[in-house]
Amino acid sequence: MLFLLDANVLIDANRDYYSIDSVPEFWDWLAYHGEQGNVKIPVEIYEELTNGDDELADWAKKPDTKTALLLGEDVEIEIVQRVIREGYADDLTDIEVAQLGRDPFFIAYALNEIPDIQRCIVTTESSKPSRNRANRHIPDVCRTFGIPCCNSFEFFKSLKFSTSWRAEL
Repeated sequence: MLFLLDANVLIDANRDYYSIDSVPEFWDWLAYHGEQGNVKIPVEIYEELTNGDDELADWAKKPDTKTALLLGEDVEIEIVQRVIREGYADDLTDIEVAQLGRDPFFIAYALNEIPDIQRCIVTTESSKPSRNRANRHIPDVCRTFGIPCCNSFEFFKSLKFSTSWRAEL
């Protein structure tokens, strides 16, 4: 399973429970799993992290972090267009398309067919099935396409994060 991380997973982790200065083991664990090919961040999401001037941006900009976590693929525009058309609406206005931000690109990476590699999107967004058009949340669009999607804590549990993770290798 390849986990694709949304920026909000890292932003929330740093802000709320695994700050870079307090729990460096978490950030090392992420980089380790990036090196192992278990966790990646598409370039559009990675840019959201590096556009800032805070501790998280500094961490993401480190060459070792970038090498470990950046997904080395280009998005296929046809797939992005399919995500917009089938996942949101086929008649979105330009304003609605702008509201989508980078989400269609993120979801398109999960639809990229790589043999023997299932992809799972990790996001802190929660399902809101009553929303439609440009207001749909990532888990609901993922459900439309049959893409596995989980929250941060399900992801941490799947890859067995603990502060003593190195000793368990």
